[in-house]
Amino acid sequence: MFEPRFSRAAQRLEADDADLWQVHTEAMARHANGEDVIVMSVGDPDLPTIDPIIENAVTSLYRGRTHYSPGMGEPALRKKIAEIETEASGKPTTSDEVIIFPGATNAIYSVLRCLLDSDSELLITEPTYVGYQGIFKTIGCTIVSVPTIIEDGFAIDVDAIVAAVTPATRVVLLNTPGNPSGNVIAGDDLARLAEFTRARDIWLVCDEVYSMLTFEKPHVSARRAADNLDNVIIVDGLSKSHSMTGWRLGWVVAPENAIPTLLNFTSATVFGCSQFIQDAAAFALENDAEYIAAIRQEYRKRRDYAVGRISSINGLQCHLPDAGMFLMLDVSNIAQDGESFARQLLDEVNVSVLPGSGFGEQTLHHVRLSLTHDVEVLASAFDRIETMISGD
Repeated sequence: MFEPRFSRAAQRLEADDADLWQVHTEAMARHANGEDVIVMSVGDPDLPTIDPIIENAVTSLYRGRTHYSPGMGEPALRKKIAEIETEASGKPTTSDEVIIFPGATNAIYSVLRCLLDSDSELLITEPTYVGYQGIFKTIGCTIVSVPTIIEDGFAIDVDAIVAAVTPATRVVLLNTPGNPSGNVIAGDDLARLAEFTRARDIWLVCDEVYSMLTFEKPHVSARRAADNLDNVIIVDGLSKSHSMTGWRLGWVVAPENAIPTLLNFTSATVFGCSQFIQDAAAFALENDAEYIAAIRQEYRKRRDYAVGRISSINGLQCHLPDAGMFLMLDVSNIAQDGESFARQLLDEVNVSVLPGSGFGEQTLHHVRLSLTHDVEVLASAFDRIETMISGD
């Protein structure tokens, strides 16, 4: 009888994280069955992709843009991204430093797969975006987590990061603005880390997918902060900023001497991205000023409403995020941990949130709440949360 054998990488992905997603999975099943469940456990924006972008994609399809794309991506899109990065960083960026991927997740995976071996160390800050975990497991490298400073709005601790570096450290991975905490890393901190890592032949990789969704504190790109870009790689995309999660379009800006390695990897794994999607992405980036201003204002309105409601409910605490579409809710005063709170919330009032345990030990007593609903729905959700906590 045939005995199936799978790679160690595949087996690592089978590690049991079912508890993390159990509440969300059940919430989605209930919602599909017609129950009145308010799903706040995933970061899929409720806002639609705007019609002009859709129309551009349809036009592109009719123009026959359905063939293989260049491995690095369509020239028009890469040129537009280079222009955006030049403006954002204040440093000249060319299209030869830009490579397109089918989504930011694939971009991050490809970058880390090209930079890390199984005997390498990857240094990250905690809380860490839960979606990274599958990438880390596939690569099989050693993960070193450095806690952030929760009482300072989840600010990174540069001294702690520096102290955690060892001779095996190959990459420092930062997420700014951060998911789940919404923190924006200060330019001075990024500059210090860029200089420190470069001096030790360590890559500094920054996931900046929420760069366009900032509020009071402006985003500072690692490319702007760093004096030298030899070791700096940034990842960005359109999923959250343009409500294009299903379009799967992300990109990497890297030193020119790193691009051939990334191109070899993506050519061997995904063989390019859809032409018509890249056309629509270029159109979106060329015509998004008004839209981005509106979407930023909408998320800020939701954030302010949610934080106001949380402050009025006894036992709940949260920090005001600088960016993004999430809140980290501290439930330590009223629940054993975030997992038990999330389970009770779904069972009693049909609201789903994500337990903080998925983001690291530091947030065991938190839950992540997404702002992917308008204020009217958020009001209903917080009414339910308040009812559960008060016992009425």
